[in-house]
Amino acid sequence: MKLIRYGAPGAEKPGLIDSDGKLRDLSARVADIGGDALSPGNLAVLASTDAQTLPLVEGNPRIGPCIAGVGKFICIGLNYADHAVEAGMDVPSEPVIFMKATSAICGPDDDLIIPRGSEKTDWEVELGIVIGKTAKYVSEADALDHVAGYCVCHDVSERAFQNEHQGQWTKGKSADSFGPIGPWLVTKDEIADPQNLPLWLKVNGQTMQDGSTRTMVYGVAHLVSYLSRFMSLQPGDIISTGTPPGVGMGMKPPRYLKAGDVVELGVEGLGSQRQNCVADR
Repeated sequence: MKLIRYGAPGAEKPGLIDSDGKLRDLSARVADIGGDALSPGNLAVLASTDAQTLPLVEGNPRIGPCIAGVGKFICIGLNYADHAVEAGMDVPSEPVIFMKATSAICGPDDDLIIPRGSEKTDWEVELGIVIGKTAKYVSEADALDHVAGYCVCHDVSERAFQNEHQGQWTKGKSADSFGPIGPWLVTKDEIADPQNLPLWLKVNGQTMQDGSTRTMVYGVAHLVSYLSRFMSLQPGDIISTGTPPGVGMGMKPPRYLKAGDVVELGVEGLGSQRQNCVADR
């Protein structure tokens, strides 16, 4: 299934994309896409629904974040060896973990807001893992049993805030609009191998990132198992799994986003995003 949320910010409704690519309203079947709705049992009930019996959504409504009420937005740093090289850092001996504020979450095509004082806003296309069942001390063999599905994540980063100020990376990752997710949550049954998904990003039509999840240092199952040693993972939590090479920071000379730029990105099978960059007011 491709589950989606649509409508005005803060008033999104649940929906799904049918076999013809049309948007259908799920409001009569589920209150929202998040939390308990992502449990294996509840997803099975939704999967048994005949999409053709659901109301067709007319027009082109705004697409919201594909998950409601995200509790934790966990990010993995330097998880592609070639990206670590371009960042001038060693490949980590275990996953690098940082958090992105959930207030950064927005829709896949909402404006990307360049923060006040920013000169180094950067792009990062990533595969997102969405947790469907509580995971605590789970083995790698059982880890995928706790995954509801996958989505496109854009881990937008302000590199000066991230690297040139004291403290942790979080403040360079958490500005409003720095966490577009979606357009869809694609349930895991539709993704044969999460470690073989091409992902890409363009700025103003120019390809900047062109990679594949097969080159991740730490794969999906390992990350879920590893994180569950340090914190319980709850339904609706998102793990953004790292980015392939091609970020602006790694270019010579570095290149960063500015108002007027257009960013497009996607992951095969998970849809694409498009953001207009605007200055914060």
